[in-house]
Amino acid sequence: MNNRTHNQPQQNELRRELRTHGTSAEATLWLMLKARQIEGVKFRRQFSIGPYILDFYSPELHLCIELDGEPHFTPEGYEHDQQRTEYLSRLHGIRTLRFENNNVFRYPEGVLSEIRSAIKEIRGVVENLQTY
Repeated sequence: MNNRTHNQPQQNELRRELRTHGTSAEATLWLMLKARQIEGVKFRRQFSIGPYILDFYSPELHLCIELDGEPHFTPEGYEHDQQRTEYLSRLHGIRTLRFENNNVFRYPEGVLSEIRSAIKEIRGVVENLQTY
């Protein structure tokens, strides 16, 4: 039995499709995240964990970044996002940051600032744990 939960082979084609045909907001944010441009952190695009495919994920920090478009702003979309966030947090210790697609274009520095703050906070917690 395969206990693998990350990047399961049966999701490879869907992950490839999402990378190839992602939203313009995802493409724009990726240009800012790739190649360790933010605090030296490596992010992966369309990384799957369990049944979910994450827009951007840092395995080093257990940090997920999700961009939300119109489908997320319905009661069903909101509920799905809540379940997803809980699953990632509870079972995998992953922190999720969510941004509206429009904010990537309107307030890119604000989005990057929030990401930087989360990175620094996570690193601070890790450093504090290592001193004990």
